[in-house]
Amino acid sequence: MTPSPAPLDDVAKAIIEQLQHDGRQSYASIGKQVGLSEAAVRQRVQKLVDAGVMQIVAVTDPMQLGFARQAMIGVNVTGAFEPVADALAALDEVDYVVVTAGRYDLLAEIVCESDDHLLDLISTRIRAIPGVAATETFMYLGLRKQSYSWGVR
Repeated sequence: MTPSPAPLDDVAKAIIEQLQHDGRQSYASIGKQVGLSEAAVRQRVQKLVDAGVMQIVAVTDPMQLGFARQAMIGVNVTGAFEPVADALAALDEVDYVVVTAGRYDLLAEIVCESDDHLLDLISTRIRAIPGVAATETFMYLGLRKQSYSWGVR
């Protein structure tokens, strides 16, 4: 079971919301919004990153970067799902892996350079993972929304 994260104070939440709105803004600008100095914001952000609460990354549209095929793979597992989830997560093409309730035990989002790359990934690498019983592939035909600005609670 995943441990519950430590509760964030209102200032940490405000910093996260500012970065979700614009991850490129300066620490000084964030400090003005949340009532802290630039140095205090820098320190708080580093603590949040070090604790694994957040990452600061550039979110891209893979298709515009030359990755012609993006898909979600539904995976059914025999036995424990943790080793299969870990093996999927270790694949470079996998963006994220989630444990689900319902038709599939796991969902994995993948990004590939071509249909041949996707076929090879599924048939020779994913289906070869011990414990993978079946897969179903949902091909992405277009990206209409990708947002990570849901705020904090």
